[in-house]
Amino acid sequence: MSQVQTHNRIIQGKVVSKAGDKSVVILVERKVVHPKYRKIVKRFKKYTIHDEQNQVKIGDVITAIECKPISKNKSFNLKEIVAVGV
Repeated sequence: MSQVQTHNRIIQGKVVSKAGDKSVVILVERKVVHPKYRKIVKRFKKYTIHDEQNQVKIGDVITAIECKPISKNKSFNLKEIVAVGV
């Protein structure tokens, strides 16, 4: 049998709030082409990220990797802090 490799999603976004102990909410922005007008528009989505050491602050830019569900809304773990916010 061959080894099955998982393809976990990696997302990057800006921390907008501290959702509680060991949790932060990030805002992920992506650019898509509008189906009718063919113009590039921004789409936003919020994700709750598990931060084990409580090291992230509001305004930081972080990357997160998909994992098994931790709670009802949390299914991403903190991977690294890309940039420290002001």
